[in-house]
Amino acid sequence: MLDASFVYGATGVALLSFLLFNFFNKDRRALDAIPTIGPSGPLVSYIGAFRYLYDAPGMIQEGYDKFKGRAFKIAKMDTWLVVVSGSKLIDEVRRAPDDVLSFAEAINDIKDQTVSIEYTLGPNVHTNEYHIPIVRSQLTRSLTSIFPEVKDEVFTALNEIIAPKGDEWLALPALDTVMQVVCRASNRVFVGLPLCRNKDYCKANVNFAIDVMASAFFLNMFPRIMRPALGNMLTLVPRTVRRIEKHLRPIIEDRLRTMEEYGDEWTDRPNDMLQWLLEDAEGDERTVTNWTIRMMVVNFAAIHTSSMSFTLALFHLAANPEHYLGPMREEIERVVEEEGWSKASMQKMRKLDSFLRESQRLTGLDALAMTRRVMKPFTLSDGTKIPPGVHLACDAQGTHMDDENYPSGAVFDGFRFANMRDGDGESTKHQFVSTTTDYIPFGHGRHACPGRFFAAAELKAMMAHLVMNYDVKLEAEGVRPKDLWLSTSRSPNRTAKVLFRKRQL
Repeated sequence: MLDASFVYGATGVALLSFLLFNFFNKDRRALDAIPTIGPSGPLVSYIGAFRYLYDAPGMIQEGYDKFKGRAFKIAKMDTWLVVVSGSKLIDEVRRAPDDVLSFAEAINDIKDQTVSIEYTLGPNVHTNEYHIPIVRSQLTRSLTSIFPEVKDEVFTALNEIIAPKGDEWLALPALDTVMQVVCRASNRVFVGLPLCRNKDYCKANVNFAIDVMASAFFLNMFPRIMRPALGNMLTLVPRTVRRIEKHLRPIIEDRLRTMEEYGDEWTDRPNDMLQWLLEDAEGDERTVTNWTIRMMVVNFAAIHTSSMSFTLALFHLAANPEHYLGPMREEIERVVEEEGWSKASMQKMRKLDSFLRESQRLTGLDALAMTRRVMKPFTLSDGTKIPPGVHLACDAQGTHMDDENYPSGAVFDGFRFANMRDGDGESTKHQFVSTTTDYIPFGHGRHACPGRFFAAAELKAMMAHLVMNYDVKLEAEGVRPKDLWLSTSRSPNRTAKVLFRKRQL
């Protein structure tokens, strides 16, 4: 039997050899030329990687302050992250071909680390994202025709969920309340009435994200080879799939029968996400369970990002209602009186649009944007060489708070972009959904968020109805709840309440 001290010593030598190999190989030498935030040695870099887990925004801001317009790197537990800033370098990332800087591979890495989607929802969702072109094309093209339904569900849901009595203030948990409204409004377009108002269906979709995150955290504690079996046996996701499938199965089966019977002659077929998925799915995707999972994934993306973004904006409004409610009410009343409620009229509510854009600028959901995995050696215009295997991202936080890009960048100015549009005559550049190298919460270029147009229409309808029908304030008046951070991801305070009262005319 081998002596234990020999085994420990051999293991230590092997580990040290591996670390030193990674430290001295040519790719590592290329990285050495890039300045580091935190320690950069073969062992001490893990100190920086540990700090990144709990202080990623601080490290990213430190990098921006020291190396603005250049690249810097931060150690992660499994790789290096290279961060760039400045319009020139951000545009170079935007223009790089996918076989050099891969958005898809970076997203796969992120999904593997955060939701283990291949093992919680199955390989089809991981490898065949046919729902994304649907969001990019059918959903976006249909916005004008479906907006009346979105507006109707937003107004109905808000009136039912936020129902203070008389002139009394009603305190509600902000994020939970917003998620209920977003789920109903989104599913009015995804599956239609009456299912979008079914409480069990909505609750299951809202809780789905929590189930996925908890399951992924559990699975990531085990070797990859064990995860497929554990994903089916020991996670909450299969139970949630069955729960949601119970609601969708009769609708899907009825639509399939009608499609089979009438074919192209079914002229009044539903114009919703479920129908688009039924028509576009191929091969083994064409099962009720797979359609159910696909709908859950679409809901996951739509509900949680929109809900967090809107809640962050609501906190800004409730922290300073006396400054923003009056001007926005005046604008909304004028536009609605002239043109009614429509997608086109919403585009003329510049103050409302600006308020949401400013919230995204100052309190976006991630300190980074446009993350890519480097697939081939990539050289920036300043000569910085980035080797394959690392992640490359753009500094959203530093870019958005830079006083040169936005005067008093650390201060919330809800009408900042409305004033910019009035001042320079730009009709679209500073709209909520527009992206530039100085405004990247949605990304920028061909991989910018495809669902942002639908999300913007939904959030603007929600904010307009709230502004027109309610007074709002925070529990501690004027004191905005502190945001929460997990690595580079921002989340609104999940327990903070907002007080609502029927608008006092």
